Amino acid sequence: MAQIDARARSMIATFRQLGWRDGAWHACARLLQAVPGQRCALHRYRFVAQPVAPGSLCRGRGKAIVVAPCLSPQDLPAGPPRPRAVLEQRYRQGAQCLVARVSHPAPAMAGWLWLLRGACQEDEVRARYLLAPQASWDLDVWVHPDQRGALVLARLWEEANAVLHAQGVRWSVSRIARANRASLAAHARLGAVTLGWATFLRWGRWQWMASSLPPYLHLSRHPGSFPRFAFDARILPATPTLEIPCHKPKP
Repeated sequence: MAQIDARARSMIATFRQLGWRDGAWHACARLLQAVPGQRCALHRYRFVAQPVAPGSLCRGRGKAIVVAPCLSPQDLPAGPPRPRAVLEQRYRQGAQCLVARVSHPAPAMAGWLWLLRGACQEDEVRARYLLAPQASWDLDVWVHPDQRGALVLARLWEEANAVLHAQGVRWSVSRIARANRASLAAHARLGAVTLGWATFLRWGRWQWMASSLPPYLHLSRHPGSFPRFAFDARILPATPTLEIPCHKPKP
């Protein structure tokens, strides 16, 4: 009985946070997650573009947080649980991983952020994202739970901005789970604009997709079949500088 009460309280809290419509979608996703063999899944994404411009998010703060690229999967520190094959596939696509470490009280992994130019093959669903030359893809932004509320996320984005701007990138595009309100809010504080949405339903080898962006609808029956989304950041307005103060954004 206590377990049932805990689940009910958790469901009520979810509906309060997400609202009834998104809460119902989230409940459906959790039910499909429980199907044996991970044969079914429901993913709802929002696509956003974040400006890349010279400037400092931390204004000299957070110097104890060191951000540096990690060049191979063998050198990745222990982080969030990700299949090894997924991490290796990111490197094969040409992705760059920026790793944040705190220098005291002892050197430790604090977070990471992945960047990818040109095109990105999605690792949760069957989909491919194509980008214009002045755009990059950012994915899997993660901050250690003990460091959330600190300056780790801001330092990661500060370094990512410097790296991408030096490459001529002016917008960084990403997909965010629509239930991840914290991440959506963090991107909004950094100036992100919404490009569209997509919903994927997988049932066995079948995958259905509906989106506000071309190709709008897609049906896939095998791994070689997937929708392609073209994000042209050149139509977005130019953002010459970052005027965003560092308020310890949450992941």
